[in-house]
Amino acid sequence: MVQDCIIVGGGIAGLQAAIQLGRYSAYDVLVIDAGEGRSTLCRNYHNILGWPQGISGEELRKRGREQAESFGIRFVQDRVITAARTGDGSIRLTGEAGGEYETSTLLLATGVSDRIPDIPGLIPTLGSSVYICPDCDGYEIQGKLTIVMGAGDAGANMALILAERTSTLTYVNHEASRVSPQLLEQLRLAKISYIEAAIAEVRQAAEGQIEQVVLKNGTVLLAERGFIAFGGNRVHSELAEQLGAKLSSNGHVESDPRSKQTSIDHVWVAGDVALHAEQATVAMGEGAIAAIWINKALRKRIGLTY
Repeated sequence: MVQDCIIVGGGIAGLQAAIQLGRYSAYDVLVIDAGEGRSTLCRNYHNILGWPQGISGEELRKRGREQAESFGIRFVQDRVITAARTGDGSIRLTGEAGGEYETSTLLLATGVSDRIPDIPGLIPTLGSSVYICPDCDGYEIQGKLTIVMGAGDAGANMALILAERTSTLTYVNHEASRVSPQLLEQLRLAKISYIEAAIAEVRQAAEGQIEQVVLKNGTVLLAERGFIAFGGNRVHSELAEQLGAKLSSNGHVESDPRSKQTSIDHVWVAGDVALHAEQATVAMGEGAIAAIWINKALRKRIGLTY
């Protein structure tokens, strides 16, 4: 069976697109979701309209899926590993377990995976008191004792961005990766403490609340908030690349800013895998925009226009 549309990725962008497409009440839409991604790790989004006390990524995904299913959207858990054009112009996808899917239009919402070292106690704090995105959560560290856990220039740059938010900031270069002399001087001028030492553990005062960063040399650093910036994040643009879509120099997928269609006909992109600000709220907007233009393409295919 050839689907009208397949959405690869059941995170924030993919779910918003699914809801929008479902509300047209006209199409067979399948969401293929591997069940992973940034939104599965975030304990609390604080910058989303209508949720002043925050909402977890898992809860947002749960509600989004239920909402999409109420409009007839189907979901399957799988990891798509290959994508190719067929002879008749449709797109064939192959899942990790060998399942095959075919569609007339495709939305890639495959996201980005942050590189997070295996530091005990770190994951349970993400989105509660330890953050990733300064645009999303720089507000949360205002005037707080904050530790940036990172590596090399990536961590140094994050610390410098955050310096305007708090005067009590320490950068722990967990991997002792090289930091450029220019950035080291900027850290010194900004009065940011710099430590090259591996982190042994992140300790919590209460659930999700960072209290201490324990170094492997035995040093214990007090903390009220934290940020991570280890660099080397993985952009999941492999499927777009297989189909011949144009990628930017940083591996994100380029698209038309108005429609979110890639350089390949009938292939759209939304969310963190695209060139955008990597925020949940932006991902929602891109998912909705892509779905609107997918609807236009599907209507045109059957000779209908607005």
